[in-house]
Amino acid sequence: MIDRSMHIPPLFNFLHLVWLLVPASSSSPDSVDPSALGMDAPSCNFDFPFGAPGFSQYRKGFEVSCNPSLSGSPSWLQVGSKKLQIMNISIAEGYVRTGITPSTWQCSRSGETGEGISLEGTPFTFSHTRNKLTVVSCDTFVSFADHRNSSVSVGCVSFCPSQLSITDGACSGVGCCQAAIPVGLKSFDAQFYSIPDEIKRRWKLKVNNTLQPMTPSSSGHQRKEAPSIVFENTTPLCSKVFIAEYENFTFSKRYLEISGDWEDAPLSMVLDWAIGNETCVDARRRNASDYACIDDNSSCYDSPDGVGYRCNCSEGYQGNPYVAGGCQDIDECADRDKNNCLWNCRNEPGKYRCICPRGHRGDGTKYGSGCTREAAITEIGLAVGLSAMILIFLGSLWIYWLLKKLRLGRLKRQYFMQNGGLLLQQRITSARRATARIFTIEELERATNGFSKDRVIGHGGYGTVYKGILPNDQIIAIKRSKLVDEIQIESFINEVAILSQIDHKNVVKLLGCCLESQVPLLVYEFISNGTLFRHIHEKPNNVIPWEARLRIAAETATALAHLHSRASVPIIHRDVKSANILLDESYTAKVADFGASRLVPCDRTHVTTLVQGTLGYLDPEYFYTSRLTERSDVYSFGVVLVELLTAEKPVSFCRTETETNLASHFVMLLQGKRLWEVADSRMVAEAGETQMLPVADLARRCLSVKGEERPTMEEVAVELDALLRLMKQHLALRRSLQDGARPLAKPLAINDNNTIDEVGAERVCEGG
Repeated sequence: MIDRSMHIPPLFNFLHLVWLLVPASSSSPDSVDPSALGMDAPSCNFDFPFGAPGFSQYRKGFEVSCNPSLSGSPSWLQVGSKKLQIMNISIAEGYVRTGITPSTWQCSRSGETGEGISLEGTPFTFSHTRNKLTVVSCDTFVSFADHRNSSVSVGCVSFCPSQLSITDGACSGVGCCQAAIPVGLKSFDAQFYSIPDEIKRRWKLKVNNTLQPMTPSSSGHQRKEAPSIVFENTTPLCSKVFIAEYENFTFSKRYLEISGDWEDAPLSMVLDWAIGNETCVDARRRNASDYACIDDNSSCYDSPDGVGYRCNCSEGYQGNPYVAGGCQDIDECADRDKNNCLWNCRNEPGKYRCICPRGHRGDGTKYGSGCTREAAITEIGLAVGLSAMILIFLGSLWIYWLLKKLRLGRLKRQYFMQNGGLLLQQRITSARRATARIFTIEELERATNGFSKDRVIGHGGYGTVYKGILPNDQIIAIKRSKLVDEIQIESFINEVAILSQIDHKNVVKLLGCCLESQVPLLVYEFISNGTLFRHIHEKPNNVIPWEARLRIAAETATALAHLHSRASVPIIHRDVKSANILLDESYTAKVADFGASRLVPCDRTHVTTLVQGTLGYLDPEYFYTSRLTERSDVYSFGVVLVELLTAEKPVSFCRTETETNLASHFVMLLQGKRLWEVADSRMVAEAGETQMLPVADLARRCLSVKGEERPTMEEVAVELDALLRLMKQHLALRRSLQDGARPLAKPLAINDNNTIDEVGAERVCEGG
């Protein structure tokens, strides 16, 4: 505890002499940047010999406590009963910078705060080169003695003769004083003495904390004036003393106003440290196993504080000499400021050599003999110089090209991993048929003119589609994902894996993919005639005839049935709609866009997924239960059949509220035998009731709310194929009868229950 005595008579003469020597005002010393203290608190990783127990190795006495679970939390050094917050540690210079709280006197009702600091039994001493005893007070004398040497004492006195005499930045005895501390100081326990009234002129400092009158500011608003400092004939209010890093401390008059904590005026203190209490010679001789300078390229020097020793990396090396291999060679040749070579520099372990160019001799240094040219022909020198410049230029170009190539290679590898390349390779390799080709990004950029906007032919739910032309004049379609996130990557991998297993004439053919771009790319065959949705709803003048519509429906059903039952692993498309059915020049249907598809294990009838699909096509049973089955595709296909029958969009807010959803509206009209109110009048005129009713009834069964009441996709395909053959037989029979010939085989006809029968020609004619 700090000892404080009042009015010590033996000090009177000494203080009187000091008072006579104190000038009325002091000039400000060189300012110190306070931001030098603004350094981050270290983590739990420290350079040996420092370390945190449980996290890193350390030498006894150099333990540091920290909390790694809190980001940016401070680290602490325990010295006796004190915990000092660490600001930074220097291994090379052998010091630790810590925070410090001043000891105070008469700053609170309790009178005294803070205790002295004792470094006895630790490897630390107060740095006499970086610290000074600092006192912030008025009319106070503070001193302390070195416990190991009672003849050495340190003290300083601070007066406050007047308000004007206190100057910001000056700490020379007026409001603030500083004094050097002795070498090797291990403990600090200050004593406060109040200066007798006979010396201090009976004028004392007081902080006026009363509110000042409100005065208008330049902006017109009312503001409070800061508390002022006035002098009265009173005793001192508050005194502070501390050992602080003097270069990081700048005195301010406001410090005299602060009582208690100094949170707004952080202080730092520097502790020198050393290993043990022996000299280098004794430490090596007596206990070689505990000798701290273990790196082969390190040296030992005795501590300037008088106790122990420290280690340094040998000349030409830098790093941590306290660990094996910690001192690393300095490449002086890499920095021209670290060598004095005129021409060439060659780095060697712990040193470097200056080399003169060919045709010269000397030591090659700037301050030595330099390099003197021997007998040489000017033309040879010019040729050599020109050749060197050309080689450097070519070498620079080659290095630039190599670095660019390496960077592009790293980006390609990064994108490959980012785009799920390993997973995609695994899925394609594990498939029975792997027909996909890996395209390079350069090939696809050339094919699309750098993904030009005029090559965009469509936008899907999972990306943008471009038209491209390969060098062999093959036209391709390239789908580029919109976003690079896990959902899009999984969708991309899913589509490649599924399409690589499918080989069907009515399924769009996958040609390959590209994994070298920032976004994943799919390459598949180009289907030139657009989507079925576009032909039905966006080309009113280009009507698809009934025979083509029925064939498109049959081909689409055949493709979906193949996915459900004939593929190596059952596949549920999950997004069947007219926009995902492409048409070629001959109006052959191609099922596309497998980004939402799911593979179903052979031993399961359904999978549970997040609901995904398109409004108007979505299976209501799947929507409410999240159970995805093959019958979910059947429902969506039923909506496509209704589009073919009615030429209406699945969802339209232009219709009345009860007619907004085409599927429910269609079923209601069909049950009331009012199909013709919604059927496409052009198809009614062309096909008639006999051909359209069976298709309408099939669509109704596909749109059943309960999945088990719907037919399978294979049953749908068989029925549509039969209807298509029936229609063709009708046409052939009609033509043959018109020519006077009899049919050779019994055609198919539709009975009263809208099913298929074989009948004679007479019944066909009656129905047709």
